[in-house]
Amino acid sequence: MPFAASSGARIYWKLDGAEDKPALVLLNSIGTDMSLWDAAMPGLLASFRTLRIDTRGHGASDAPESEYTLPMLADDVTAVMDAAGIERAAIAGVSLGGMIAMELALARPERVSAIALICTSATMDKTVWRDRIVQVLSGGTASIADAALQRFLSPAFAAGQPAVAASLKRNLVAQSAQGYAGAGAAIRDMDVIGRLPGIACPVLVVTGERDVSTPLAGHGEKLLAAIPGASHAHLDSSHLPPIEAPAALVGALRGFLSPDPDASDAAEALFEAGLKNRRRVLGDAWVDRSLANRTPFNAEFQAMITRIAWQEIWSRPGLDDRTRRLLVLAITASLGRWEEFRLHVRAGLSRGGFTQDDLKEVLMQTAIYAGVPAGNTAFAEAAAVMKEIEAAG
Repeated sequence: MPFAASSGARIYWKLDGAEDKPALVLLNSIGTDMSLWDAAMPGLLASFRTLRIDTRGHGASDAPESEYTLPMLADDVTAVMDAAGIERAAIAGVSLGGMIAMELALARPERVSAIALICTSATMDKTVWRDRIVQVLSGGTASIADAALQRFLSPAFAAGQPAVAASLKRNLVAQSAQGYAGAGAAIRDMDVIGRLPGIACPVLVVTGERDVSTPLAGHGEKLLAAIPGASHAHLDSSHLPPIEAPAALVGALRGFLSPDPDASDAAEALFEAGLKNRRRVLGDAWVDRSLANRTPFNAEFQAMITRIAWQEIWSRPGLDDRTRRLLVLAITASLGRWEEFRLHVRAGLSRGGFTQDDLKEVLMQTAIYAGVPAGNTAFAEAAAVMKEIEAAG
């Protein structure tokens, strides 16, 4: 196992990928280790040579009984880069990892070519972290595991992937309490918000639609406002996109970090991210039928709408899914696009996207502004779909 010595601790690291590809350093959040990135690795290794690091206090790295600081954790990263023979690299960090990436870009700009700040912040509540540190030191990481898991993953993902959620919780419970508390002190005491305009390298800010810990509002927006020229990617994810949205995250990182990305690779990444959204909104059965019906004649059209409609539009941060669904119903009814209307009625009611009362109110509004005939037909079409859903059980 490779370790690097840094400030009295051994830091575990792992280097993967072809030597001729650009280097990408991957940093984990507090409470996780380098396995956080496992689901994203196949996509990342197609474009990068990756250097994963167990942050001090986490995984196989040492957990000294002291309070850590962001400068200390940034020094750990440079020590690992030295040990791995990497002079300069892009840094992608989740949560605490993003905070370390900001500190490193400010303190050692010659070592950093670009940074991706994933579900992170430059301003966290000091009182919350002070209390959490006290709780962990008195009750261990098990005392915060359930609450942490609720912040890490969205409820739907945790319910649908119980093995992943259980593994994440098991690793957190097994973590050194002193290691968690030491890293928590670095978050509590971080001082980067006023220095962000000094970051000179390219920056990508990645936010999650369902991230309750560091959402776009109040956290991502501050980073985008303070860092000159920062770009933004908004993903269908909670706080840990490498687990919950690996394909979309890989697509965002490849598009940001590759100055001349291979067009087919970029298109494929966007298609995969869009396909995930399409399945989430419409359901696997319908999407599978649609894909099965592709022909040489319509395949490019199907790929286009998956990339553009389902990734670029349905991933935009301005509207939630429920609002988008209801807008689609009003527009398709107004235009008489009844096949699309029925599809979205069935998907929305079957998948909990909206209620029958929501649907009724949209159709009442449509009847006023698009005409009674459109409203009348829409009520009839919707009633037929509801009857089919009821018959199917």
